[in-house]
Amino acid sequence: MPSLVSATFEVKDWVETPLDEVETPKVTRAVVAKTYSGDIDGTSTTEWVMSYAEDGSATFVGMERISGTVGGRDGTFVVKHDGKFEGGAAVGSLTVVRGSGTDALTSVEGEGTFRADPAGSVRLNIAVD
Repeated sequence: MPSLVSATFEVKDWVETPLDEVETPKVTRAVVAKTYSGDIDGTSTTEWVMSYAEDGSATFVGMERISGTVGGRDGTFVVKHDGKFEGGAAVGSLTVVRGSGTDALTSVEGEGTFRADPAGSVRLNIAVD
């Protein structure tokens, strides 16, 4: 039975650039560095592609490599993001990419959700073996 892990992260760096010169809808690419604490203790790098609507909302997809300790096990794994930003918060779903785990996390699988508040903190719940 998978266990549930919970963590928060803090954004350490955010570099966002437009994909092209078309202004509406604006499409950008962001590379984001984060640190995790809680049941996940480590760092990550995420790459998101985002499409912004005129009202300021956005839809995004991304891939994130998390490196560190999860539930007492060291290694890395990748999660796929699918989400939206509206009303001042980013929300979405996460899926662990099958076969992406290394070291003591080679068998990591699962899904989760996230909600990022305006200050950049995120609550992450993800099921792992």
